[in-house]
Amino acid sequence: MIQRETMLIAADNSGAKKLRVIGIPSRGRSRIARLGDVVVVAIRGADPHGIVKDHAKERAVIVRTRKEIRRPDGSYIRFGDNAGVVIEKGGNPKGSRVFGPIAREIKERGYKKIASLAKEIY
Repeated sequence: MIQRETMLIAADNSGAKKLRVIGIPSRGRSRIARLGDVVVVAIRGADPHGIVKDHAKERAVIVRTRKEIRRPDGSYIRFGDNAGVVIEKGGNPKGSRVFGPIAREIKERGYKKIASLAKEIY
């Protein structure tokens, strides 16, 4: 469960180090975002030679959350951190690599490019 002002780890090589959530546009009046939701983030601590710049507003997909989620088969999945991948308008990642594991729900939501770049999918 991600809400405004939550800090996410950047799970890609777009140049961002931390992402601060500043908006949740896809959930309507709901104040929380879940795995696979798109959020508006502010870039914090960006690499000067990276694709994204420091303090810029970008869109990101949440790929890992510390709060467990229930799957339709009754099992639960949770990760050790909250992480996101910076994306373009079309949903493709801005970086060329994705670090760490991602959830299977990301691929099911239609972000197949992110899933193909990830080393492991849980």
